[in-house]
Amino acid sequence: MNFFSTIRASTIALALGVTGAVAQELPNTMIWTAYDVGSAGYAEASAIADAFGRHANTRIRIQPSGSGIGRLQPLLLGRADYGFLATETYFLSEGDYDYAVPEFGPQNLRAVAGRPASLSMVAAGDAGIETIADARGKRAAFVVGNPSINVKCEAVLAFGDLTLDDVEVVMFPTYAAAMSSMTRNEADFTCTTPTTSQLYELASSPRGIKWVTLDPNDQEGWAKLLDVLPIMGPFEEDIAAGLAPGEKVSMAAYRYPVIVTLADKSADEVYAFTKALDESFDLYKNATATMHRWDLNISGTPPIDVPFHEGAVRYLTEKGIWTDESEAWNQERIARLDALRAAWEEFLPANRDLPPEQFAAQWAEAKAALGQGSN
Repeated sequence: MNFFSTIRASTIALALGVTGAVAQELPNTMIWTAYDVGSAGYAEASAIADAFGRHANTRIRIQPSGSGIGRLQPLLLGRADYGFLATETYFLSEGDYDYAVPEFGPQNLRAVAGRPASLSMVAAGDAGIETIADARGKRAAFVVGNPSINVKCEAVLAFGDLTLDDVEVVMFPTYAAAMSSMTRNEADFTCTTPTTSQLYELASSPRGIKWVTLDPNDQEGWAKLLDVLPIMGPFEEDIAAGLAPGEKVSMAAYRYPVIVTLADKSADEVYAFTKALDESFDLYKNATATMHRWDLNISGTPPIDVPFHEGAVRYLTEKGIWTDESEAWNQERIARLDALRAAWEEFLPANRDLPPEQFAAQWAEAKAALGQGSN
């Protein structure tokens, strides 16, 4: 029964006894950006958009793009309200990779929520890799021009006290080619999400499949991983290629998709968005095998790519989800982002005319003085 589609959100608020101070309505229309049609990000954004429509009669248009810049640019220009993004969110906040250019640099983004997406080292079963340290000297499948995948693998290697110099990096032109390389015996391992279609082929191949665990109690290993990419945390995964029913593997998790908006977005509007994300949960939680992880008790907690928006924090606090530890993390992340933006403002005028590679190298040096980051 689509009860919420037949009455106005203000009537709902009054019926529930919500005061005017927090009884915010969603906009009548919104534009969201997401990955291409066919991606998990697009599917999940579509399911949530449909739920918002049924819950609050809000019309949403999703603008897909195959590139991080294509998903971020409409948001930065004010042409989109929210983005269902991936690790490009963190890279943009740090001014890394494609965003270490005068046109971008660190941007003041905020998160609303983000579904945990697990990741670990996955190896061919006959490669002899039981621990991360066993990957030394083995062939690692990396993807040309895909820092989002590659830097996560660098972080996983660091967990086992390895660097890229300790493995044989084999570059593949596409993500699909890299993921299928183990089945073809062109690589021994890679690092990726557990439901990638090519991994099911590996699991049924003569080589077999092996998920390498990341012990959640290995504090030293996690410290090394987070030094490379400080947006991940331990996660127990039970949906993966090659796993038997009921079996779990200790992995890392980052956020994909992560719902992102600008820091100056109205706190009342982001509060209303977060509230709708929560109240419409039953309408979308079964849309895919992992949609249940949008439960705000899971998706509304750190770590995440950028600080949480104050409007989201307000709602999460009201629901009892936001803790003192969450707030401490958020304030530290805001301080980091503020420091990066201040450093960029000082750096840019004297360096904007440098050749691209030199510009990026100089910016990396300026960042190094600030401490932790992905470079």
